[in-house]
Formats: sequence, C-alpha cells, structure tokens
Amino acid sequence: MQLQYCFETMNKSCEKNNWSNSIRIPMYVFMVSTILATLAGNLAVIISIAHFKQLHSPTNYLILSMATVDFLLGCLVMPYSMVRSVENCWYFGEIFCKIHTGTDIMLSTASIFHLSFISVDRYYAVCDPLRYKTRINLFTVLAMIATSWVVPAIFAFGMIFLELNIKGAESYFYNEVSCVGGCFVFFSETSGVVASMLSFFIPGFIMICVYGKIYIIARRQARSIKDATNQTQFQIALEEAQQGSRCRERKAAKTLGTIMGVFLICWSPFFFSTATDPFMNYGIPPIVIDAFVWIGYLNSTFNPLVYAFFYLWFRRALKMILFGKVFHVDSSRTILYYE
Repeated sequence: MQLQYCFETMNKSCEKNNWSNSIRIPMYVFMVSTILATLAGNLAVIISIAHFKQLHSPTNYLILSMATVDFLLGCLVMPYSMVRSVENCWYFGEIFCKIHTGTDIMLSTASIFHLSFISVDRYYAVCDPLRYKTRINLFTVLAMIATSWVVPAIFAFGMIFLELNIKGAESYFYNEVSCVGGCFVFFSETSGVVASMLSFFIPGFIMICVYGKIYIIARRQARSIKDATNQTQFQIALEEAQQGSRCRERKAAKTLGTIMGVFLICWSPFFFSTATDPFMNYGIPPIVIDAFVWIGYLNSTFNPLVYAFFYLWFRRALKMILFGKVFHVDSSRTILYYE
C-alpha cells in the first residue's frame, strides 16, 4: 500500500492511504448504502409517529426524538466520516473537524439518554400502571427530550472546543497525533474513562438493571394471573382486560429492550477501546478504531428494522407512506392497531 501526503505544507502532514479501487469502491458502496438506509428508515419512523394521531403517546414521542437523532447522524455526520474513512484524509478544515466530532459525540450520547428515559417510561408502564399516566405525562416527556438533547450538546461541544479530551496528553497529541489534513477522535487517559463512563457504561448499566426489574415483575404478574382461582365472572373479565393491557406494555418493553441491546452491542467496541486505548499507549490501530465507529453507526440503521420486525403499526404506517396514502384526507386518523 502506497502512502502520500494529504496536503503539501511546511507543517507536519497526515499520510493518506492510496487505496486501490478494488478496496475503495466496495467501501463507498457499503457506506453509502448504510447512510441511505439510515436516512430512509428513520425518516419513515419520524413521519409515522408525527402523522398518525393514534401514535401520539409519551413512549412514541421519545421514539420520535430518538429517530431524529439517528436521522441527523446519517445526514450530518456519516457522510463526512465516510470520506475520512475511505480517503484517510480530512478535507474540510480544522474548525469543521471540531464541529463534526462534537456533533458525532453529542448524537451518540443523546441516543443513550433517550434509551435511558425510555427504560424509565417502560418501568412505570409495566411495574406501576395505575400511576403511569400521572407520572409520565406530556410535560415529563418534553423534559426528558430536552434533557436528552441539551446535556449531550453541552458535554460534547464543551469537551471538544475546550480541548478537555486531550487534557493530560497534550504533548503526545500535538507531537504524535495532530497533523494537517487529519481529523482524529483523541482521548487522554482521564477523559477517555470519564467520557466512556458518562456516555455509555453508567447509563448502560442502569438500563440493564431497569429492564431486569421489568422482566422480573412481568414474570411475577404472569404467574399471579395463572394462579388466580375462584373469581367471579366480572373479576375474570376485568383481569382479562388488564392482562391485555399488560401484554401490550410488556411487548413494548421487550421491543425497546431489544433496541437497547442493539445499541449496547454496536457501541460497546468503540467505548471499550476509548477507555482502554490510552492505557495501552494508543496501541489500537486507527483503522480498527474507525471500524468500531462504523459498527456504532450501524445502530442507527438497525433501529427502524427492529420497529418493522416487532411493531405492526410501523409496518402498516410504512405501507401507507410508500403508497402515498398519507396525503389522503383524514389519513392521520387511520387506526393502525386496536387497543
């Protein structure tokens, strides 16, 4: 593999991999396909929940906001990352590099914030259904959504523009890593651990505990219904109605738990390497780190596929979108599923 400089300059320049077309073309095809699938799938989720009135619920508002995060990742971040990954060179300037890196970190952190709040929503829906509507109301959901956007934005852009991510390793970064024509996501030992813990491991651990609690209580509810005997006809009918509601809530919890699992699987390689690489004297090859980033990006592509697999309402809404039926009068009042 031959190497060439990205920019001819008096300063230290990054070296560019002169990939052969047999490598570059498949990389571009894969990445462009991933970007288009991410945009199309998440746009379908956004249109479905925004258009159909039946889908206007607290949980779906959180899903809508998370789909917006994934759509923006595919629109604002992934195309530039694609050029950087294939060309191994950054053509867009130092300031835009910081904006791109900050946006990347913000959106990935916003995803796990949304998932954390969704787990809280599912906890109350399954474990405390009588008080669910009073606890998880429109104001609560809007506060969750605002927090999921504002806190990651402050964290990500503050860290990148104040250069907190390189604090403690400035000499190594400027002497060994930084170069003209490059755009690298770099973390010192302290910042790597702190960022990984706050953005991934701590929220992920909390979500696993919450869904574990949901699973235990759902099993307990199922056993209590099976063990119930000597009930009156009214009690039986009431129990059956409650059971139907509980089944829907448990199915929603299962679906969103699957989305959480996909997120953890996709992003764990990147965050694990971010936390450990500084302690290994940055021994992980950059190409491996870049591959981990794209595995993380695939999470935004997979989410709509999970909705399509588990949710009948999404499949029906998608069919109406594809055939243009959403433009019909009163299409927003279409019944996509029965209570």
